[in-house]
Amino acid sequence: MYIPPLNRVEDWIEIQSFVTAARAADLVTVNPDGLPVATLMPAVWEVVDPIFGNYGRLIMHMARGNQQWKTIRPSAPGLAIFHGGQAYISPSNYSNKSTDHKVVPTWNYQSVHLSGTVEVSEDVELLRQIVTNLTAHHELNRDLPWSADESDPHYFELQLKGIIAIILHVNKVEAKSKISQNKSQEDRVRIVEDLFVSGIPGEEIIANEMQRYLSD
Repeated sequence: MYIPPLNRVEDWIEIQSFVTAARAADLVTVNPDGLPVATLMPAVWEVVDPIFGNYGRLIMHMARGNQQWKTIRPSAPGLAIFHGGQAYISPSNYSNKSTDHKVVPTWNYQSVHLSGTVEVSEDVELLRQIVTNLTAHHELNRDLPWSADESDPHYFELQLKGIIAIILHVNKVEAKSKISQNKSQEDRVRIVEDLFVSGIPGEEIIANEMQRYLSD
């Protein structure tokens, strides 16, 4: 991922929080014909010790009917893309729009890329663990969390036969936050105000992120 120094995120707590909040990622692999293939899947990042380069693994599962898993060779490279908010930024927010007119539109967004090698498994016990852990993770903040133990055992086992375990062993982490860091305080204030009233999904997320840094 192209990341100018101003947009690079290196705070591990912030990166892990972003991935946790995103909850799902596009897993991109390349099939034998050289064509890229991608599937959006819920994911849990089991980080071990990022400070010392141990980035852990990303746990996912894919429908057995999805042909992507059949094209993944052992230890094949993979890329998981976690998306945040994104927003169109109008030049009308810039103070120099009516002076030197050196303004153009841009696009603000936040994203985390996890790269590594992909493991595919049909192990039933591993699948049971993955589904149980994913469910617990996503049910955590509900008033009455549902547990996998509540499912009919026979039905649950049948459902496990319809999925494949996908594990990305992460060896590279890239995080980018492009939120008008190169603009003046006055310009950023106008951008935030503009995004808050746009009514376009995702733009309020960027506005909130920008607002966190307005006092910097």
